[in-house]
Amino acid sequence: MKCMIASLALALSALPAMADDVAGDFDYYVLALSWSPSWCSQTGDERGAEQCAVGRKIDFVVHGLWPQYERGWPENCRTDERDPSRRESQAMADIMGSGGLAWYQWQKHGRCTGLSAAGYYGTMRDAADLIAIPEVFVDLARDISLPPAVAEEAFIEANPSLGRDGVTVTCWGEALQEVRICLTRDLEPRDCAPDVRPDCTRDRILMEKVR
Repeated sequence: MKCMIASLALALSALPAMADDVAGDFDYYVLALSWSPSWCSQTGDERGAEQCAVGRKIDFVVHGLWPQYERGWPENCRTDERDPSRRESQAMADIMGSGGLAWYQWQKHGRCTGLSAAGYYGTMRDAADLIAIPEVFVDLARDISLPPAVAEEAFIEANPSLGRDGVTVTCWGEALQEVRICLTRDLEPRDCAPDVRPDCTRDRILMEKVR
């Protein structure tokens, strides 16, 4: 038995190690826009998150800008770039809801872009600025229920350069979770890879009113 275990250990040691994700090695981005009222109901209210306070009038916030492979994605890459300061992260709260989320996104995704922290935050802001939020969702005054395809179509209508395979809608239970938009490394619209493309399968989703 000991000989068998030793032989197995030797065989395993001869196999190539699984390569870590390499910073800067990816194919495209996913810009994830989260519907803030849904997040607040699911998580934010319990945390006492500032973005959930009544009167803030927050609709979509940037969840993140995620580097992707054509299949799968890198995360938690090693990088020689320094981490952002608390001030730099907090400066992203206007589009992300909190500096804490910005910091988390840098750690998990930003390090894999090969950019500096300032470069990643700037690219995320540039990507968000490229996408117009449909007017019908801005300052939404009442809860509405709609098919996921209608939310997707609203984004395509507001952003004619987007294709149907370049936008996907995800849900959180019965509620709208996110609209995800696929962009090239140069922030041009592109089709999402098949693993990103599937939409929420519910017939209808809830969009709670803006607070």
